[in-house]
Amino acid sequence: MENNNRLIQLVTENTPQSQLFADYLRQQLDCQVAILSPSNTRKLKADNEEILILLDADHMDDAAMQAWQSHVAERPEASLASFNLRDEDHAVEILSCMHVRGIFYRDDSLPLICKGLRTLQEGQLWMSRSLMGRMLEFYRRHQINAYRPACGLTQRELEIIGLLGSGASNMEIADRLFVSEHTVKSHLYNIFKKIDVHNRLQAVNWARHNLGAPPPVPQKSHHG
Repeated sequence: MENNNRLIQLVTENTPQSQLFADYLRQQLDCQVAILSPSNTRKLKADNEEILILLDADHMDDAAMQAWQSHVAERPEASLASFNLRDEDHAVEILSCMHVRGIFYRDDSLPLICKGLRTLQEGQLWMSRSLMGRMLEFYRRHQINAYRPACGLTQRELEIIGLLGSGASNMEIADRLFVSEHTVKSHLYNIFKKIDVHNRLQAVNWARHNLGAPPPVPQKSHHG
């Protein structure tokens, strides 16, 4: 009998191959496994105690992954992992801009993937020692540079570019920082000019390489 308190959601295209993968995981892990299209963030189930979301790096671009991260940030019972990564360099790229707990590569065997998923369901991380070492070095360098001026960006502009990296819209940024949407647009114009980029995705990629991983999206406080 399936453990109804645990759910794995595969965020990928619904194909015969992904259906076979889901069936295999369902049998091996004795839990619910569902397939969601990368564009269907709003169909994330809400009636399970634990949700492990596996993002298919083969079928999602940066913007789609960040949209999922932003959605999952509001769900304390949900955690993220990514699969079908090319190699460790690809994993470093994902981890530098995403808060994922597990990494699975294209050439990982099915038994190894199941072992990793069990580890994630137990609340632990799943990634190689060499990858963890590279990420520790990445964050060490980021900490050293944390308080240095970045291309003349102000503290408010750094806050906004951090929220961009977490997938927030202009309206969400304005709401969280208690400013108008027009003010956010003005800040974005100045940011793009200072760091010589032309759109949000380029700004996020610049921040990833120059400022490190984006901070977790702060929860908006509700005033009664």
